[in-house]
Amino acid sequence: MTGIEQKLAGIRDADLLQEVEAARGGFLFAQIVEHILHRQRERDAARSAESAEAERRARLGRDQRRRDAVRLVIETQPTGPENLQHIHSVLALCGLPYRDPGEAREFSRTYGRNSLSLTAGRLKNPETGAWEPQGLPYGPKARLVLLHLCTEAVRQRSPTVQVADSLSGFMREMGFAVTGGERGTIRQFKEQVHRLAACALQIGLWDGQGAASTLNVPPFRSLDLWRAHGEGEWSRTVQFHQDFYDSLIRHALPVDVRAARAFSGSARKLDLLFWVGYRLRALHRPLRLTWENLHGQFGAENASLRSFRQAFKADLAHLCEVFPKLPLSLDEGGLVLQPADPGALLVPPRQGIRTAAKQGMKLRA
Repeated sequence: MTGIEQKLAGIRDADLLQEVEAARGGFLFAQIVEHILHRQRERDAARSAESAEAERRARLGRDQRRRDAVRLVIETQPTGPENLQHIHSVLALCGLPYRDPGEAREFSRTYGRNSLSLTAGRLKNPETGAWEPQGLPYGPKARLVLLHLCTEAVRQRSPTVQVADSLSGFMREMGFAVTGGERGTIRQFKEQVHRLAACALQIGLWDGQGAASTLNVPPFRSLDLWRAHGEGEWSRTVQFHQDFYDSLIRHALPVDVRAARAFSGSARKLDLLFWVGYRLRALHRPLRLTWENLHGQFGAENASLRSFRQAFKADLAHLCEVFPKLPLSLDEGGLVLQPADPGALLVPPRQGIRTAAKQGMKLRA
């Protein structure tokens, strides 16, 4: 077999073979064959890489495949305005309960010298006129509801936001089927909206030297989201408390919605995503948190520090699967977070460090 015949034998794709036949007999036929063979080899290499990638992904679990897909999208498609959602920075530091607190009417969490306190409330039922107790908000759906509603307030530049159809679209975007009925997802999301609307929220700040303040920051002033007719229908609006809205506009934390989608099933991973995003935008020197610090921030449902460490390592590893550039490390002492380019989480940097209260006391871990 001659050299040209060997090269022709390596060309298999139908469209490339047609190009060979069209060039046959021409003065530069050998050079054209060489060029077409090079394109065939490039295609073969790409197909081989795609096949190997498909085999690798096939070995991953469902959640890991989702994280892997999100990482690939984030790395290849720069973050734009259409990918950014917003949540209040206070909520990036103050996590809600991870699981249903049941009959509990109060919840508190301390982070460093600062604390969050939630008290469950009541809502007026428009069908019966009776006050109906609401439980405490909890879990990933409550966090996603807050992310969505804060985003709509920032986008609409109004404390009163329209949610008649947008929440269903957001649910689909987060990977949840939109279903009605007693156990449907619509009911589950609406329940968290009601719990959030009824609860009272307080932030306690302490400087460690005898000065403290308490901030009353209820998220909502009013809402009208009771189902009027049919399982899939929503009433119209949510109205943020003006003080909360004003603070939100000043302290809105951008979140890449694609990453939130990757962790939409885990409350603690969403908290970790929000918290790391907040810290990276405000950090000017290395920050070390002990395991006891981290347990107080993220370990509300792990009574044992040992079990919390195992769970936290796994959660952090999952976050790093999506954002491999994160400048953080774990050791026996806890977590070290380094100042970094904001591209580590692909969100725009915040200029300066804002204070959490008029008194100027900074939120600290």
